Amino acid sequence: MYSFISSRNIRFILHEVLNAGDLNRFPFFRDYDKDAMDMAIEAAIQITSSNIYPFNKAFDQFKVTHVNGVTHVHPQLKHLIKSIAEGGWICSGASFENGGGQMPEVLSSAGRLIFYAGSCNSAYPFLTSGSANLILNFGSDELKSAFVPRMIAGEWQGTMALTEPQAGSSLSDLSTSATRTEKQGTFHISGQKIYISGGDHNCADNIIHLTLARIKGAPSGTKGISLFVVPKYKLDGSFNDVKTAGIYGKMGQKNYTAAHLMFGESGICEGYLVGEENQGLTYMFQMMNEARIGTGLLAAGNISAAYYASLKYAFERPQGRHPSNKDITTPQVLIIEHADVKRMLLLQKSILEGSIALLLQASYWADIAAHGEGFEKENAHLLLELLTPVCKCYPSEMGIISVKNAMQVLGGAGYCNDFPIEQYFREIPINSIYEGTTTIHGIDLLGRKILMKQGAALSALYVEIGKDLDAALKIEGISLYSKKLTVAVQKLQQITKHLTDLAINERPEVYLADATIYLEGFSQIVIGWIWLKQAIIAQEKITLVDAVSEQQFYSGKIQTMKYYFEYELPKYVPAFERLLSNSKITLETNPLDLL
Repeated sequence: MYSFISSRNIRFILHEVLNAGDLNRFPFFRDYDKDAMDMAIEAAIQITSSNIYPFNKAFDQFKVTHVNGVTHVHPQLKHLIKSIAEGGWICSGASFENGGGQMPEVLSSAGRLIFYAGSCNSAYPFLTSGSANLILNFGSDELKSAFVPRMIAGEWQGTMALTEPQAGSSLSDLSTSATRTEKQGTFHISGQKIYISGGDHNCADNIIHLTLARIKGAPSGTKGISLFVVPKYKLDGSFNDVKTAGIYGKMGQKNYTAAHLMFGESGICEGYLVGEENQGLTYMFQMMNEARIGTGLLAAGNISAAYYASLKYAFERPQGRHPSNKDITTPQVLIIEHADVKRMLLLQKSILEGSIALLLQASYWADIAAHGEGFEKENAHLLLELLTPVCKCYPSEMGIISVKNAMQVLGGAGYCNDFPIEQYFREIPINSIYEGTTTIHGIDLLGRKILMKQGAALSALYVEIGKDLDAALKIEGISLYSKKLTVAVQKLQQITKHLTDLAINERPEVYLADATIYLEGFSQIVIGWIWLKQAIIAQEKITLVDAVSEQQFYSGKIQTMKYYFEYELPKYVPAFERLLSNSKITLETNPLDLL
């Protein structure tokens, strides 16, 4: 265990839960057996320990500024990006021919988690990964050779430029335009984008914006959106009239740029078409789905750093005595001895390790979906699609509660900047906004993913859960929890049928009005399954190991699973009760009632 993450837990998920080393059965991943994965994890830990975590407080104290046309960030950011790039983590999953390392996504996600636990500023190079991957997957050979090598090297920053002042998540309303030029594939771009993460900074030689725009004359709505590479500086080094109008001041992530960009405001801004015209949103969804799991990883990294900081404090801070001890002459006990402090730590541990296991499970499915064949490939794709909203939203939303409890463990000390919790508390909330608010993902889950292919994805999930329910039922000590989860899954099936029947008989507004609440209840049950899966292995292994530290590790898994089932899983019950109600109070509320 390090002061920001547990590498033992990561190895447990990779090797004991997922058997991720088996991915080298695919020729693309032939270099990644268990030992190679462990070496990569250790390398990520070393990079974070040396170049990232020690500077996290300094990053927070250095607020991004934009002065005289230059966006200034902490100079250590350049070393952060370079060390991650030199470690081969930018576009780590790309082919050798394209400059990548053919690394499984599950291992890449584990590395990102470590970097994010060190600092949220580690997101900069992985924004670049997403942008470069778009070019590699859909761009011409000319675009690939012109931009990708220097992006992978960490010299050029990549961004995803979607949001506009009048079009947040409603991309069909975007107005940034692209005008044809005489040179095929080259367009003049005009418009503006807001809240662009990594949109400008002085630790990169160039900023490469993967930008959505509508070619003049293209269809309205999402069908007429195209994707363009729009660099801040053109390949000849000349300025491309991509100007930073300003930097948004944020509650947290002070050194992580959010820029307001102007394209072609006072000159010519060139953009280069990626792939085919009017297919931009389809292409961008690849990066957006990567980014949604990435946001979950970013949140989990934040949860991890806060948890281990509060755990360390709880083992060091004496305070009070047990309620049964009235003798004030006896020494105070460490706060880790108090039941409610243990409750708050178990809460954090259950959210953290549940989130990590879910995120790595999803990344493992991504590897199967990309390189498997037949039923295995299709099944993994369905499960990945279904659970992406949970991967994004559960760590992001529950992370806020987790870090709040970390602050409670420290008490007043947690609110002061002598300790890191107050920084994490300011940083965690934005993850529930990145890549779409929780509401949007609730609608995505209930309005699209549950219904897709006549419910095939949900059926696939029930099969996966069923396997572990059957296995746990046969194991003394955890069979009780198999029964509890069986009841929860049955309730999920009932409530889902109730809602899908509602979709047939009512207008969509009624069906989707409480989609966020459905997402919350659905997520609690999914994480319950994820914890049962971990407990099955821990219960089997605990009697087979001699080392006290290993026995303690497995015991911690089992105890945290029990906590989750007793304290967290039951929260699905009031959520489902609400979904069964015939009351339409939110739909029927007059906006004037809110004045």
